Amino acid sequence: MSNILIIKHGSLGDIAQASGAIQDIFENHKNDKLYLLTTKPYLELFEKNPFIHEVIIDKRLSRFNLIYLFTLMKKIKNLKVSKVFDLQNSSRTNFYKKILFPKANSDIWSSSETTLPKDTNKTDFDKNPVLDRFDHQLKNSGLKTQHTMKPDFNWSCNNIKNIKEKYNLNKFILLLPFCSPHLSHKKWPHYNELIELIKNKYQDQFNIVVAPAPKEINESKNINATCVLDDDKALNILQLSSLIKESSFVVANDTGPAHMAAHLNVKGLTLFGSHTTAKKVSIERDKFKAIQVSDLNKLSAKNVFEIIVNEL
Repeated sequence: MSNILIIKHGSLGDIAQASGAIQDIFENHKNDKLYLLTTKPYLELFEKNPFIHEVIIDKRLSRFNLIYLFTLMKKIKNLKVSKVFDLQNSSRTNFYKKILFPKANSDIWSSSETTLPKDTNKTDFDKNPVLDRFDHQLKNSGLKTQHTMKPDFNWSCNNIKNIKEKYNLNKFILLLPFCSPHLSHKKWPHYNELIELIKNKYQDQFNIVVAPAPKEINESKNINATCVLDDDKALNILQLSSLIKESSFVVANDTGPAHMAAHLNVKGLTLFGSHTTAKKVSIERDKFKAIQVSDLNKLSAKNVFEIIVNEL
């Protein structure tokens, strides 16, 4: 038995996308022990992952914090890992490689750089769809891939029976209208108009709900939908995953929860402006689709509503 290290710090949407790659690493290393290096917000989530044996926290302190860096590197070295799969592919993880395995190729350290196609620079390679990049990385590290292109995030679900009973969530449409303040260009502004159209057509057939993060609870008061909380606190990732999974339909901005929905195999729709493309972030699935427009402000609630009606 060998020890294998996977690195995936975040973010939430990226973790959902990496689920298939992690499963493929497990399938190719069934006789080995898989460790995962991540950040504290995702500890509980990854502890539920059936393909990971142990989770290690990286506080991602400054590289100039030599005491912390030495402690973390020593901990990883003590694992005596035979191979590292860097699914974060960041400048930070490349820095770790220079410390741990400075001369390693893809046989020891699998990353987008060590598996970079010939005659291609990393900037151009990173323009490819996310899942395509993962698939290329793993295949060129000697792995057979069956799940990388079709991530399954269902392992992240938890029991939310009490929450569903409290809010009478028999059939419901989940809206994910929030985004980080610095990503306001991803926010579609017409959710309340959409809610009105849904209510006029379906009356009480569907409950319309939102599930805000802790810093979004006050903002949720501006949305004319039921705000789902757990004892007045935001749902954790496992609860949110279950809420998404059990919804009748999801409408979302291009955020982490949208990627969760895509890889939970639910019916839904995510709304893209010009900031990126649905193809590049690998979000469209059999049931989960995307609308791409140049200006989200000009995307009407009626256009979104017509798509929902065709899918419900």
